[in-house]
Amino acid sequence: MTVNLEVAEGVGTLRLDRPPMNALDVATQDRLKELAEEATRREDVRAVVIYGGERVFAAGADIKEMQAMDHTAMVLRARALQDSFTAVARIPKPVVAAVTGYALGGGCELALCADYRIAADNAKLGQPEILLGLIPGAGGTQRLSRLIGPSKAKDLIFTGRQVKADEALALGLVDRVVPAAEVYEQAHAWAAKLAQGPALALRAAKESVDTGLETDIDTGLAVERNWFAGLFATEDRERGMRSFVEEGPGKAKFL
Repeated sequence: MTVNLEVAEGVGTLRLDRPPMNALDVATQDRLKELAEEATRREDVRAVVIYGGERVFAAGADIKEMQAMDHTAMVLRARALQDSFTAVARIPKPVVAAVTGYALGGGCELALCADYRIAADNAKLGQPEILLGLIPGAGGTQRLSRLIGPSKAKDLIFTGRQVKADEALALGLVDRVVPAAEVYEQAHAWAAKLAQGPALALRAAKESVDTGLETDIDTGLAVERNWFAGLFATEDRERGMRSFVEEGPGKAKFL
């Protein structure tokens, strides 16, 4: 399989496995969607790591496969392409991308679907589609501009240039840069810590932030308000507040 889901300590690792560069062909896109939906459903998966292996995250789409497609074929495929990435972005659990080596084109767009990005010090990220006479088609024009702002996103998209890890950190494209050998370990630790948290409250926080970014503030506040009040009906809220009162902050253990 070109993508696998491995679960340990409440963390599901979506592992790309299409050597040598994890090119995201149609079969890989479809498999990614299938496993993202599985990770969403599974109660034993409480947080997710997206990982491409020690050498490369994903170098982008399978250009040879795309070259053979005409306009009609891509009209039929483009929605499925976006849907596979959207399935990752909408996993209602914390998601971290562990980025090693190249994360270009679709690889960069996949990293953008995560809530947090930890990059190796040798990582290179970018949206080089313009160099093919194209634009990003798996959410890059939308998610990148929301993450780092429109002018910085346009610079990367218009030029197609690659940025090294230090510049990606300065741009806000990644959130942490670590030695290459530590990328997966640190990403898994981030996810494992959150996997011990209150699952429904984490889902509420993620949905509130993401919805608010996509709509006006009044709608965003309404989503936040409804989730906030709704969480008062949960056992986790009772457990968290009882622990705070009896033991002090930060000591609650959630199921």
